[in-house]
Amino acid sequence: MSFAPKDEHEAQIQFALKRGIPATLSVIGTKKLTFPDNAYDLIHCARCRVHWDADGGKPLLELNRIPRPGGFFVWSATPVYRDNERDQNIWKAMVALTKSICWKVVARTLDSSGIGLVIYQKPVSPSCYDKRKNNNYPPLCDQKDGKNSSWYVPLSHCLSLLPVDSMGNLFSWPVPWPKRLSSKPPSLSTESGAVEMFYEDTKHWSDLVSDVYLNDLAINWSSVRNVMDMNAHYGGFAAALIDLPVRAMNVIPIDVPDTLSIIFDRGLIGIYHDWCESLNTYPRTYDLLHSRFQFRNLTQRCDVLDVIVEMDRILRPGGYIVVQDNLEIINKLSPILHSLHWSLTLYKDQFLVGKKGFWRPTFGETKS
Repeated sequence: MSFAPKDEHEAQIQFALKRGIPATLSVIGTKKLTFPDNAYDLIHCARCRVHWDADGGKPLLELNRIPRPGGFFVWSATPVYRDNERDQNIWKAMVALTKSICWKVVARTLDSSGIGLVIYQKPVSPSCYDKRKNNNYPPLCDQKDGKNSSWYVPLSHCLSLLPVDSMGNLFSWPVPWPKRLSSKPPSLSTESGAVEMFYEDTKHWSDLVSDVYLNDLAINWSSVRNVMDMNAHYGGFAAALIDLPVRAMNVIPIDVPDTLSIIFDRGLIGIYHDWCESLNTYPRTYDLLHSRFQFRNLTQRCDVLDVIVEMDRILRPGGYIVVQDNLEIINKLSPILHSLHWSLTLYKDQFLVGKKGFWRPTFGETKS
């Protein structure tokens, strides 16, 4: 996953999406990133101008929240390899801050042109936290803050706890790829039947994609690269597409059970989002949007017209939407999509496939 702010970088996220690389607009500022705790294996920041020690180190504490135990942070910036006073002061602050959160320096090196980088590793055990100097500062976050909730949450000034299961055992690193995709995720619930439900969901999507999505829905998959699952659950749809040359962004809506950690455990990527709001992405950057039995909940919270307009904004001309839902919902969506001059087909009274055209209204044109 690539992320960057919409600023002087001149739309680099738009460029990434145009190249078919998963990306989203985001910034480490005052709010938490829309990712779960302990999600990423490796985080990379090149030509990196984030002030990690700002506001008491909150930006780095947020960065510490999202790699899994034993995960890596690769940082390439002038404080790593320049010796002027300003850069060295930043480096000294970074050294003190990373020691306070028990990060280990794995490597620090220069390339042939003199550009340097440092690789940090997050601890795999909390034993270091209790041995820290400086009165265990920054403090550990409260246990009640451990839930993976980062939607509109301010940055915190505490050290995220390492994840444990219901028995208090530290989570293990997921099994190697590609077995990781279909194995039991470490963060899967320990409730009775959860494992069976996960495997059933995986098989369901594997069968449905191979039997219906790839053969019966009149989608030209050779033109599809950027896919978004708007209500991803366990990421089964994305997992079933893994042998195709596509990249899927898995979205967990904020009003459904939080399963985004499971998606990352599988080696997939995703974000939290509220579909009653605009998505942090550029217009016309996705080739296919997928929604499964999602609109009934949405119609209770916001106007379905606003959701369809947002879907139209982020889908490129010639792109597709696939909505699996009941006929009542499909009959609500179809007139709106027709008003945008989309072509629609219905399969087995539950799969609505829409293809966006190149039509746009001219000034003064109206359509009833």
